[in-house]
Amino acid sequence: MADHARLAQLLGVLALAATDRFRGRLEGTLGRGGAHAAALIHLDAYPGDSIEALRAVLGISQPGTVALVNRLEADGLVSRRSGADARTRALHPTPAGRSAARRVLADRHRELDRILAPLGRQERETLEPLLETLVANLAHDRGGALTVCRLCDRSRCCGGGADCPLEHTAVPR
Repeated sequence: MADHARLAQLLGVLALAATDRFRGRLEGTLGRGGAHAAALIHLDAYPGDSIEALRAVLGISQPGTVALVNRLEADGLVSRRSGADARTRALHPTPAGRSAARRVLADRHRELDRILAPLGRQERETLEPLLETLVANLAHDRGGALTVCRLCDRSRCCGGGADCPLEHTAVPR
């Protein structure tokens, strides 16, 4: 029987190393740090979301989200359009923003492949359902799922031929 403390320790080391690798790679792709990559990926999946919706997904303040959107707009990656009402602006990735989101996801995929490279086919087949179980319990509502999946490549999970482990949180849009 596995030592729970050791298992938790190994998971923590892996999570931190993966985060460090993602951060370095994703920041290099965009030339910007922080939540820029997550904002682009989210808006690519959900064009037309408001600053408030984006703020909730990113878990940052409203002024911080406005500043982030201002930078993305200045970089030509996001545009503001009329929203659902006179007070709301809808955020849309530009063609350059969509391209940047695809580059970020491709870089993310390469880093994940490097992390999984030591595992053989059978080990990957064993690991996948275990990870699905863990991911399925990371969020219990749509808002939580959007936050957890803010850097997800939805083509590899939701709508990509595989079931999303967080499908139970889905709410029709």
